[in-house]
Amino acid sequence: MQIIDGKAVSKAVKEQVKNECDELKAKGITPGLAVIIVGDDPASQVYVRNKERACEECGFYSVKYALPAETTQEELNALVDELNGDDKINGILCQLPLPSHLDDKEVINRIDPIKDVDAFHPVNVGAIMIGDYNFLPCTPAGVMELIHSTGVDVTGKKAVVIGRSNIVGKPQAMLLLHENATVEITHSRTVDLPSVTKTADILVAAIGKAKFVTADMVKDGAVVIDVGMNRDENGKLCGDVDFENVKDKCSFITPVPGGVGPMTIAMLMRNTLTAAKIQNNIR
Repeated sequence: MQIIDGKAVSKAVKEQVKNECDELKAKGITPGLAVIIVGDDPASQVYVRNKERACEECGFYSVKYALPAETTQEELNALVDELNGDDKINGILCQLPLPSHLDDKEVINRIDPIKDVDAFHPVNVGAIMIGDYNFLPCTPAGVMELIHSTGVDVTGKKAVVIGRSNIVGKPQAMLLLHENATVEITHSRTVDLPSVTKTADILVAAIGKAKFVTADMVKDGAVVIDVGMNRDENGKLCGDVDFENVKDKCSFITPVPGGVGPMTIAMLMRNTLTAAKIQNNIR
């Protein structure tokens, strides 16, 4: 069994992005990312800080809009409109979840698709479906980088995704399919889930339930990617996979923390760089 080091893979991605950013700067272009955060959700604050740090590492221009929890939909929409028209900003990211009185769908749909570096806009989602896209959603794209880092060829492999969210599960299945895996999406209503997951050469767990995937659900020699970020009974960070019991059955497995998490932000940096190139007609 080998542990897939998300920190090392993400560092390599960010270094590549920084090198390309330096080339753009030589042409007078600095990639710019705007992050909007509404309210004071502690987890969101941590994510936003990490994104700011990554922008610094890559040499990007970044600006944070920290709005009070009572911000109205009109105020939020107006800010998005302003950023859509700002040439210094290539990527716009609105940190979710939003306070309950705000409509996240309305905000996502309002972001210019070419600045939608989360790849949540329906235009970008449709592009991923047909395999002709500018951006990939950050977490699924990060998962693919981690799989590639193992040297395992996805072609012809049976891949099982646990979870069907629009942010991870569904796009993850599409990316695996684009690389010629045979894909099955499972979820809370799947009958006899272990009998399905045990067929997976590549198993991606993205359901948000601590230590849900146990050793009896995993095929010997599988590649196991844990997207979950939960707290266990002792308040310790853990994933959707029962790491200690599963690790001896896998060929490769991601840890939590230090697996998929760092990749999500690295891929956001790559998407922002891509957005800057597209908006400046550099291919």
